[in-house]
Order: sequence, then C-alpha cells, then structure tokens
Amino acid sequence: MGEIKLVQGGLRLALTWPPSLGRNHKLGVRLVSVSLAGLVFGLAMVLGTLWLSWALEGAAAAINDSGSLRVQSVRLGLTLSQLSTQSAADIEVLRRQQQALAQTLASLREGDPQRPLRMPSSLAVQEQFARVTLLWNTTLLPALLAVTHDEISRAPAVSLYLQELPRFVEQTDQLVSRIESENSRTTTYLRGSQLALIVMMLVGSVAIIYLLYGWVIRPVQALQAGIAQMTARNFSVQVPIEGRDEFGELASGFNDMAAQLKALYADLEDRVSQKTLQLARQNRALSTLYDFSSYLSQPGELEQRCAGFLKKLVEYFDADGGTVRILDPRQNNLHLTVHQGLSPNFIQVEQCVHTGDCLCGEAVALGETQLHDFRKLPVEQHYLCREEGFNSIAIAQITSGAATLGSYTLHFAEPREFSGDDRRLFDSVGQHLGVAVENQRLLARTRELAVAQERNLVAQGLHDSIAQGLNFLKLQVQMLEDSLKRNADSEVLESMQMIKTGLRESYDDVRELLLNFRIKLEAGDLHQTLHHVAERFTRQTMIPVSIQVEGQGAPLPDEQQLQLLFIVQEALSNIRKHAKAKAVKVILNNAQDFVLSVQDDGCGFDLSASSLEPEQRVGLTIMQERAARLGAHFAVVSDARGTLVQLRLAHHERVAA
Repeated sequence: MGEIKLVQGGLRLALTWPPSLGRNHKLGVRLVSVSLAGLVFGLAMVLGTLWLSWALEGAAAAINDSGSLRVQSVRLGLTLSQLSTQSAADIEVLRRQQQALAQTLASLREGDPQRPLRMPSSLAVQEQFARVTLLWNTTLLPALLAVTHDEISRAPAVSLYLQELPRFVEQTDQLVSRIESENSRTTTYLRGSQLALIVMMLVGSVAIIYLLYGWVIRPVQALQAGIAQMTARNFSVQVPIEGRDEFGELASGFNDMAAQLKALYADLEDRVSQKTLQLARQNRALSTLYDFSSYLSQPGELEQRCAGFLKKLVEYFDADGGTVRILDPRQNNLHLTVHQGLSPNFIQVEQCVHTGDCLCGEAVALGETQLHDFRKLPVEQHYLCREEGFNSIAIAQITSGAATLGSYTLHFAEPREFSGDDRRLFDSVGQHLGVAVENQRLLARTRELAVAQERNLVAQGLHDSIAQGLNFLKLQVQMLEDSLKRNADSEVLESMQMIKTGLRESYDDVRELLLNFRIKLEAGDLHQTLHHVAERFTRQTMIPVSIQVEGQGAPLPDEQQLQLLFIVQEALSNIRKHAKAKAVKVILNNAQDFVLSVQDDGCGFDLSASSLEPEQRVGLTIMQERAARLGAHFAVVSDARGTLVQLRLAHHERVAA
C-alpha cells in the first residue's frame, strides 16, 4: 500500500503499490477497455453455464424417455400375452402401443430443443442407444409386425417377442445408466464452472479495485492532499506527475496554479476583494439581463411584454415611475405604450411626442442614452416631468440591430447617479426589448405571408372549380346551339338542364371562395392603401370616394390594418352591387378608440336576413367575422337615405405596432 508524505518545501508521494499501470493512456480508454474485457468474460462464462444447464435438462428428459421404453415394451408384452385371435380391437391397441414406442425412439434419436430433450453425445451413450435401436428394429418390431399382419405365424411371433423382451429391457437399463453417468459428469462440470466463475469474479473484482486504486483513487488522494495544503496557505505544494492521462494533466495544472498563487499571494487579498465586488456586480447585472431576456422571450402581446419590462426596470433601479414609447418611423412620432407612476394629465399630454421634442424625443433623435438632473437645467425651461415632482430622469433607446424602435424612461423623485455598470445595464436591456418588439413585428409579417398564401390557395381554387365549371358551361352552350339547329327538342331540354346544374354548382363554388378570400396589404400605411382602393373603386363605378383621417393615435399593426382594409373593400363591393349611390365617405378616427366608418347615400336595404340577397348576406357575414377577429364592435345602419357601416376598436383591444 502506498503512502502520502508531506515534507518541507512541498508534497512528496511515496508509493510502493500498486504501480502506475497504463498511466500513459487516457483514463476513459482504460476504463472502457477493462469494462469490455470483464463484460466479454462474464458473458462467456454465463453462456457456458447456460449451455450446461440446458444439456442437463435435455439429458434428464432423455432419462425419462429411455425409462419409458422399458414400460412401453413390457406393456406390449402384456398386451401380446392377453391377445385374442379374433379381437380386432386388441390388434389396434397393439398397433398404437407399437407406434408410441417407435415415436419415443425417434424423439431420443432426433432430440427436441423446446422441451428440452437431448441425448448425450458421448460415444458410450450413442453406442448403447444404437444397440437398443438395433434390437428393436431387427427383433422386436418384426415380431410385432408379424403378430398384426399374419394370423398363422402369430403364436411364434408372440413367443419370439416375449423371449427377446428381457434382453431389450436389459439394454434399455444400460442406456439409462450410461445417460445418468454422463449427466453426473455434466453436473460436475456445471458446478466446477460455477465455482470457477465465482473465483474469477473475486479475482476480477480484486483486479479492478487494484487498477482503480492506481488509476483514480491514488491520484485523487494526491490532489486532495495538495488541496488541503493549499487550504492551509502552503502554496509551495507540488503534486507528482505520474503519467500523461487526465490526472497527469490535472496534476500539471495544479502545480502551475500553485506556483502562480505563490507568486501572487502578496497582493492576493486586495485583488480578490476587488474581483469579488466586480463579480458580484457583474453577476447581478447578468442575472438581471437573463431575467429580462427570459421574460421578453415568453409569448404574449407587445403591451404585456412592455408592461412587465417596465415593472422589472422600475424595481431594479428603484425608480418612482417610468414609460415605454414605440416609434412610428412614418411620422417620426413616439407613442406612449405603457406607463407606471404617472398622473392621468401627464399620460394625456405625453400620449404622442414628436422625435426631437422634449427630452425623450431629443434622446431618440440623437440616438443616445441620456441622464438629466432637473436641478442643473434652466428653471425657465418648461418640463412636464419636473412639474410632476421628479428631480431626474434616465432615457435609453429600444434598438434592434441598427434600427431604433422606441425609447424607455425612468423617473426619479430624488436625484439619482448612475455608475458605469448601471448605465451599461440600463442601455443593454433596451436591446432585449428591441428583439421582443422586432419578433412581434416579424410575427405580424408572418401572418401577412400566411394571408398571401391563402390568396394563392383561393386562386388555385378558382382555377380548379370556377374555371372548370365555365368550361363545362361553354361546352353545354355549344351543344345547345347544335341541338337548336337540328330542332332536337329533347336534346335542347337536356342541355338546358345541364347548364342550370352547372350554373348552380359554379355559384356555390363562388360563395365558398368568397368566405376564404384574402389579399395582401400594399406597401405603405393604411391611409395610402385606402386611397389606392378608393381610386380604383371610382375608376370602376364613377362614384367619388372621400377619405377623412382624424386623431394622432399610435398606428395599428399590419395584421389589424389588413383586416380593416378587407372590411372597407367588402363595404365598397356591396355599395357597387346594391346601393345605387352617388357618393361614398370613408372616415378613420384614430384616437384612444379606433373608429372606421363607411357611409353612402344610396337606396339602403332592409336589415332582416330574410330580405337580403345571397351576396349581401355573404358580404355582411365576412365583415362581421373580420371585426370579431379584431375584437371590435361592428354595426350596420341602413334606411332610404343611405347605409352606414361602422367598426369600433376599443383602446383595451388595441395592439401596439
């Protein structure tokens, strides 16, 4: 057994047992090799014992069947001695007994792995079995056949069988004895192999313990002893390197570390203290960033993400209030999305801020993080934040890559100074929020692409259904013309019936496609796209359309804008088909609530479902479904002076773009 000795100037490991066997090879290779060797040996021994057990079971079954030969042969002799010359039933019994004995001999000769039944393969057993088989085939079996087939020679055959029966029983007894002797030897082999397996398991266990001690335990003990010395601030400790395996690399690294610690120990405590404080701040910052990132990566609406973001930011910096604003790049406006700790008057006034205005807009215009102490700003300068009772604010940008998506602000009632780490953290969380905002917008774009894909499906459906129906109707019309020229009245009626059927099927296809129709929002905002739609409607119908936009609310996301565009198009389609209008007015009121109105001066219609034309019912149903998808209230008012279609999206149902 080895021992570990601590001497002055370092650690010395004095070992006499076990040797460093194979320490120049990787530990994993050695462990796997030993494990595989043990597995292969164990499997070989287990398979050997299983084979011996199977052989014993087969030999035991052979002993039983060999013993049954004696019983069967004696039973045949008893049957022969009681055989009546005129009894066919006795002859049949004799034949069955003869077949049973022959089947037993065949089973012993061929074996049966399933039982198992196996005749030992030793020469003595096989020779004795051959004698038994020969005696049966040459003497007893011919005598039995003569009994069952020839009544004249029956008596001599019975006498011959009874005369040879003792010799057959004697040979069978010898066969059983030899099988039992062979089985006894096999049992001895089995017990010997089991004892050998036990011995080899003990030897293998000792060998594995021996190897593990030299490969793992001893190097670990050396490292433990070295660590204990380092804990006692003895940095002169050295662990012996005994090989090129993992523990050798660990020992080399340990020695290098001890040497470096010894060289640096003079000023180690101060450096550790500084590093500890620095790591604590960094860990806190990393933990906060991870918390923000984990929270913003969760599914949910943008307002919900921004509200949670602002709440965590206010708690971390111990602020008294805060805001998150989303930038509308089309109009360069910052729209207040979420807020905390602010008065209703502040929220009303600061709902929309142009970039460059006030401190928040100025920070976005400059694209930098800003900290303002109102005590250091001119008193005559008007700041709503200062009037709210705040003494300082911190503003940072919401960014995604090189793009600025908005800003967030913290309000402090007491002046607050930001350290370098605080400022970096305050600036960094905006990038995580920017990723969340950009992901939300990408999700909206994905939905828009899905709409475009649905449109392609509709186009395919038109080709596969309506175009096919029109081709069918065209063919029927040609057949109708031909029938009219020939004055074939029956064919004319048949063609007209086919045309009616085709028209009805095509109409049903159109209704089904109308319920699934989708279009893609054109480039630009909703106002521009509505102008394009109105111009196209005027060109088609010569009915003027005026578009009126009111309010300075935040823009709706593209998905909601797309649904609003569909509703306007469906309303204009109904006006073109049914209203007989002279003018149309479209009003968008984008305040806290978003209100869309489409009004015409046409003839109006009865709102009861029974009086509506099928196309009108389909159009109203489509508009109602789209409004429900937005979570908006949909209403239709119609009389003789015209029709008003109005959609109202409440502020709590709005989604930030």
